[in-house]
Amino acid sequence: MKSWYYPIASIISIILIWQLGVWVSSAPSYILPAPLDVVVSFIDNWQLILEHTIVTLTEVLLGLFFGVLLGFITALYLESSKTAVLFLRPILIFSQAIPVFALAPLLTLWLGYGILSKVVMAILIIYFPVTSSFYDGLTKTPSSFLDLAKTMGSSKRRTLYVIKIPAATPNLFSGIRLAAVYAPIGATIGEWVGSSQGLGYLMLLANGRVKIDLMFAALLTLGFISIGLYGFISFILRKLTLRS
Repeated sequence: MKSWYYPIASIISIILIWQLGVWVSSAPSYILPAPLDVVVSFIDNWQLILEHTIVTLTEVLLGLFFGVLLGFITALYLESSKTAVLFLRPILIFSQAIPVFALAPLLTLWLGYGILSKVVMAILIIYFPVTSSFYDGLTKTPSSFLDLAKTMGSSKRRTLYVIKIPAATPNLFSGIRLAAVYAPIGATIGEWVGSSQGLGYLMLLANGRVKIDLMFAALLTLGFISIGLYGFISFILRKLTLRS
């Protein structure tokens, strides 16, 4: 139970600092709403927020699933083929040099304003961390394990599935945890560029109508989605680690 004290204390500290900033700056509510104003706005608009939350959460979960799957497959392919490392790795690195915001308008243009462009954006933003983390784990398998497998006449494929993948599992799990945090960012960026649904769209809509308390409520909801998703995935991965 003590592990929950620190997160709760952090949240309370942030709220107190937020409220103190409102008092000290004397900023009007359309610039910096007080925490209580945001809570009231959340209660008054909970159905609207829930409707857009479902859309964003769907985009995030789909992006997370397919991004992790593609990253897993790519890392295995890189490990099994030296040609793939020479050809694909520079492309992966170059893709990270392109700002995500630059890709969002293109994806919206090519894939439309629906859910697909947001899912692809989420996939793109988490694909590299998962691939890189898992591939690094596969290439850093203890040499003693590999020597033992070679001595026992194990094939490359069997060595990969029996030794390398289990040894790289902690790295894969680290990549998945990062993906859980990054996926909402990708979906939200896609919604900002072009959408009629989702929390990102709701934030822009509230900002345009000078309903800053509603914008903060949507923003905090997105933050809680990220925290909850990270906590849930960490819990599942921890259980899997204990079982293995």
